[in-house]
Amino acid sequence: MIDDDDTAEDDTAEDAAPSGAADEPAETSSARTIPHPLPRIIAIANQKGGVGKTTTTVNLGASLAELGLRTLLIDLDPQGNASTGLGIENRGLEHSMYHVMLHDEPLENVVEPTDVKNLFVAPASLDLAGAEIELVPAFSREQRLKRAIDAVIDDYDYVLINCPPSLGLLTVNGLSAAKEVLVPIQCEYYALEGLGQLLRNVDLVKRNLNPELEMSTILCVMYDARTKLSDQVVNEVREHFGDKVLRSIIPRSVRLSEAPSFGQPITTFDSKSRGALAYRDAAKEVHRDAS
Repeated sequence: MIDDDDTAEDDTAEDAAPSGAADEPAETSSARTIPHPLPRIIAIANQKGGVGKTTTTVNLGASLAELGLRTLLIDLDPQGNASTGLGIENRGLEHSMYHVMLHDEPLENVVEPTDVKNLFVAPASLDLAGAEIELVPAFSREQRLKRAIDAVIDDYDYVLINCPPSLGLLTVNGLSAAKEVLVPIQCEYYALEGLGQLLRNVDLVKRNLNPELEMSTILCVMYDARTKLSDQVVNEVREHFGDKVLRSIIPRSVRLSEAPSFGQPITTFDSKSRGALAYRDAAKEVHRDAS
């Protein structure tokens, strides 16, 4: 499997899982009311691997694009799964995010259109794997992505930054460039493991590099309606984070796992699936916060 998505389950899990508030556990917090002006720059981050971070970036981006919002997906993960998941072959790229981060290549020279109208991607290449080391002696190393985005931000309504599953310099660049952080949390036993460290890093970046940064959104993913554990995790997350948690919940889904291997988001691969409906609902919630 080329994506960091959940492992495949049988289709009964998908059929039973909720796509929105009507089917989810009881609400424990008030509605989200904090407005965020367009254009919005959102880093999608979680240092745990295999939590559906890339899947969320791709499908949330595609769903926002479906709403008529020009959306740029920046792939900062050296694995490049967000790029290949949108049909961009990341081997042998002449220009990629590596060149933006290390050689001051203008971001506009890297951006590629996708098959989804209004959705664009700045792809990662395998060279990005060495960027963590190469950035160490670089001047203003934490702000390189921010400067690149500032030059193109007026062309987009949303910029989604797919951060790698680590807390290194690439992720710090993503957090320094963003105004908001969206954290996908899987509905499993170790859901909150490591989240405290991520929040501490967000706070460090906020205090030292980017005072506008806030963790605005948490999205529960990999929900399996057949288990009580999923309900317990959702309720615990809501109890901790209140109205930062989206009402929409992403189900564990075979179709979501299959879509990346076809180079498509779930919204085009299987537009009527529970996963597609759930991500569309999540995108509407996210955009509802825009002013």
